Amino acid sequence: MSKIVIVTGGAGYIGSHACKALARAGYLPVTYDNLTRGHAEAVKWGPLETGDIQDSGRLDEVFQQYQPCAIMHFAALAYVGESVTNPAAYYQNNVVGTFNLLKQMMHHGIDSFIFSSTCAIYGTPTEIPIAENHHKAPVNPYGNTKATVENMLADISETNKLKFVSLRYFNAAGADPDGELGENHLPETHLIPLVLQTAAGSSPCIEIFGDNYETPDGTCIRDYIHVTDLAKAHVLALDYLVDGGTSNFYNLGTEAGFSVREIIDNAKRVTGKDIRVKIAARRPGDPPSLIADSSKIRRELQWIPRHSDIDSILSTAWRWQLNNPSAKNK
Repeated sequence: MSKIVIVTGGAGYIGSHACKALARAGYLPVTYDNLTRGHAEAVKWGPLETGDIQDSGRLDEVFQQYQPCAIMHFAALAYVGESVTNPAAYYQNNVVGTFNLLKQMMHHGIDSFIFSSTCAIYGTPTEIPIAENHHKAPVNPYGNTKATVENMLADISETNKLKFVSLRYFNAAGADPDGELGENHLPETHLIPLVLQTAAGSSPCIEIFGDNYETPDGTCIRDYIHVTDLAKAHVLALDYLVDGGTSNFYNLGTEAGFSVREIIDNAKRVTGKDIRVKIAARRPGDPPSLIADSSKIRRELQWIPRHSDIDSILSTAWRWQLNNPSAKNK
């Protein structure tokens, strides 16, 4: 059996970490990325093939050349705010592009698919922690596109040999413990790198969007999961499908939450730096609390997060910031 995996979006933050995990597990990851938001220098563990998921001809060429055993799909637009101002682009890339990818997969007889999903499909939850059977009620176009793709996967898999695992991330954070990869978005919208940019002096302060939520300190609570642990979950999901597993959905989180203020206080401790704070208005659609119930993937795939304590998340991200000025100053 082929040990080659096509990784769409493999030049991005989570995709590149997944490529490293795949290589360590004995697979050859082939990155397929249009490089509009990914970074060619992050592709270190296999070939880079430049292309867009909406380009059927290019996908056909790459699938024909490598004949992979599976597709791992990270190539999505993923800024919530941008999805609100430009929803058409999100539906075009995330839904139409994914359908085109699936169509080419099926044409080439590739039947195993790992999908990068999100807790944004749940919207504002009615139960905490959130289990996979919680109803889906996205509150923004980004979440809608991911929920749409999940529905599409479920429907298509009923009528052909397609098998998939959809991994619903909570808050991906941290950087490769070996220092080879890290978070390098432009623009950066995630809390932890923004907090650490402030600690490094690249930003004057960190904005807290609302301090009057119904939480212990008034700020939003999120479940932060180390990107290396996310990457390991993708390899476990792939092994599961290759070994004959059936289609499934899994949450990926630590089952513990940290508030915005707690992240800032822990970052002060880890970095030894002062971090100035500015209180801003709430952002529309921000739930007070998002915490995963990840017992299903722990039980069924024996997934154990090993790097997701808050000190490991912050310290690996801090080292990445200090050692990569181009990322630190974005």
